[in-house]
Parts: sequence; structure tokens; C-alpha cells
Amino acid sequence: MNSLHFSAGKNRIVPVLPAFLIFVFLILVVAAVAQDLPSAKPEAVGLSSERLERIGTTVQRSIDDKRIAGAVTLVVRHGKVAWFKSQGMMDREAGKAMRPDAMFRICSMSKPITSVAVMILYEEGKFLLDDPVSKYLPEFKNPKVLVKPASGEPSSISATREITIRDLLRHTSGLTYNWNGDLGAMYEKADVASGLLQYDGTIGDSVKRLAGLPLLFNPGDRFEYSLGVDVLGRLVEVVSGMPLDEFFRTRIFEPLGMKDTYFYPPENKLDRLANAYTYYPDKGLNRFPDTPIREGTFVYSADYPARGPKKLFSGGAGLVSTAMDYARFCQMMLDDGKAGNTRLLSRKSVELMTQDALGKISPDQGFGLGFGIEGIKASLSELGSPGEYNWGGFFYTGFTIDPKEQMIVIFMAQLHPTGDLALDHEVHVLAYQAISD
Repeated sequence: MNSLHFSAGKNRIVPVLPAFLIFVFLILVVAAVAQDLPSAKPEAVGLSSERLERIGTTVQRSIDDKRIAGAVTLVVRHGKVAWFKSQGMMDREAGKAMRPDAMFRICSMSKPITSVAVMILYEEGKFLLDDPVSKYLPEFKNPKVLVKPASGEPSSISATREITIRDLLRHTSGLTYNWNGDLGAMYEKADVASGLLQYDGTIGDSVKRLAGLPLLFNPGDRFEYSLGVDVLGRLVEVVSGMPLDEFFRTRIFEPLGMKDTYFYPPENKLDRLANAYTYYPDKGLNRFPDTPIREGTFVYSADYPARGPKKLFSGGAGLVSTAMDYARFCQMMLDDGKAGNTRLLSRKSVELMTQDALGKISPDQGFGLGFGIEGIKASLSELGSPGEYNWGGFFYTGFTIDPKEQMIVIFMAQLHPTGDLALDHEVHVLAYQAISD
């Protein structure tokens, strides 16, 4: 018994490992969780190596044409990474090449993660999806709806019903975003956070201010992309009793090995944060300015992950991540809520989240509980599969999860405005044209 000691208890003998062996064991466990998804030759997972190279060629063309500074693209099939490439620069002015582990502002790609957090609590019996959110966030009790007459001052009337948790997940709450022409000025005056700008307050502060403003329409009447997912982030905090960043870390990121996903990356990782750029047709590609950009009532910056109060945990827009970290999240969804031996969600919850939740509310738009869904209300316009689900982010990131083809496609760049660049869609098409089985 050189490596194992025993301690006698009252009626049993308990093995006691030496401290150094416990340490080694814990290191191995952490390494096993945090390792990248396994890789495979494309042909082993039904993809063509030659055809996948078209992704790299097309991305490089956009870099050479000075439409983007750099990008990371990743294709996973049958749980194996078949394509993973970093190209161009993460900081063009400093001459820093894009790294495979570069960190990106994923903005609205935070929304699916927040939606999973909500569903974790739902599965624990904390609420039902048709519960009014005011049951947990009383500031939303008795909502009002904006009335804009043809002449005279706007007013508000009582909503026909309350906002439900389901409304928030599928964007039928009546809430909107700071850029909205009817309510954006009110949002700005009330100091409602968009998640894309430094904010001297918490998500709880912002949500309370949001709750005091009128809705754009009666809950359930139509689809309107909104700050509702920030409200869900606050719901997670209230119901779980922990800050949103802590819930994400302990219940999602650590179980999935997402070691590089944060609201605010630590100082020792900030050198991996890819620089953001703007593209205007008359000015070309330029480094994002040091001061925020204003577009009407909407103001946004690129330095919010690194500078400022760092108190706002925006469930709708605030996360920074890497292509590989986000692939882990996508693979969990593709594996019906499991990651290895760890289950975050049940298969039935994943099914509910990834089927259309809008029905007749939106005849053209397919949207589930946190994800856009393609090819179920209209024919696909590009290569893909009916039922694939996806979303993107403000600074030009995007992902697709395809249950039929067991495939994940991830595109990460940092650009806004984009000047109508369609590179993200091209990468999606090029991943699908590489299917060879």
C-alpha cells in the first residue's frame, strides 16, 4: 500500500489518498472537462476536406479586400471538429494575428445561454412558462401599452394581459430595444441599459426602470426583438438567489468546460479580446473609435468588456466568448441537453426550445425559446436543413445547430456596422456544400 493509506472509522476502514494524489486527480478532472471537443478528419464525419477549404478561401478574400480584419470559423459534425481556422488579425494596427482562442463580444449570442439558464430553473419546478413575470419581478405588475395618436402627446392604457415568461423567451412581451423609434427616447431618458455600453448599475437597476415604461404592444400580439432576455437574466438572479454571472459560471460554463466565457474577462485574458472594427462604404475598414457610436437613440461601444463599472450582467448582450467555448454550448444542445455524463437540460426541454413558439403570431418568422428556427414556415433560402436553429450577435458573430445533419457551424468576427457584408451567410453555405455523405 505505497500510494494508499487507510483511516479507521468507528465501524469501517476508509481509504485516504495522499494530498499530492488528490491534487493530481483534481487537475486531471479539470483538464478532462476543459479540453477542446475532439477533432476528426473531415472525411471521417462525412465532410470533404477539399470543399471545406472554400471557407478559408472566402474568409481570406474578405480580409484581403479589407472588409474584415480577421475571423475564426469552426465546423463540428457528429461531435467532432472537422474545420477550425483562425485567419487575419485580431488587432490589425498592432499586427496581432488572429488566434484560435481569440475572445469575441458575442452580444445577442448571450440570449440562448440565458434561455438555457431559465430552462434549468424551469426544470427545477421554480416556475411555469405561462406564469406572469410579475409573480417574481413585481415591478412588471399591471403593464401599460403606448398609445401614439396622430396628433398630440403619446399616452398609455392598461395592457390586455401581463407579460409571461414564455413571452420573454420568444420576444412577444411588448418590450423593445433602445433603437426603437417609438420608445427608444423613453428608454434613453429612463437610463435603460442596452448591454452594449458602459452602465453604472446592475441588471436589476435597469430592469426596474424598464418595467416603469409602457410596452410597444399588448403581450402576445406580435414578435419584437427586445430587452426581454435581460429581464430573464434578472429573473434568474431573483429565483436562484445568485448573481447572473455566478449562475452562468457554476451551472453552465464550468459543467461544459467553457473556460473563456465571461461578462468581463479577467485582466490576464484581455490580450485575447479581438479588436472591433467599423465598415462604412465611404471610409472603409477602421478600428472602432475610442468614443461610443450613436445611431439615433441607440448608443454602443466596443470597450465595455474591459472598461467601466463592470456591474451590469446583461443576459441579452453582455457575454464574451471563444469559438470553441461556444461550440461546447452548441454541442450540449445538439446532444439533447447533455455534455458527457453531465446533463444540463432534459431532452424534452431542448425539444420545446427548438420548435417554433410563435405560430400564427408571426406567419413568416420561426422562433423557439431563445433560438431562431429555419425552414419551418417557408422554404429554405440557402443551403441548410429545415429545423436548424441559430442566432447571431451585434458585432458580427453567428452560429447554426443542425439536428438533422448533426452539425454545428460557428462564425466569429468583430465588425459593426458591417456594410452589408454577407460573409457569415457564405460560411454557412460553404459548410453545408462540404457535406459528402
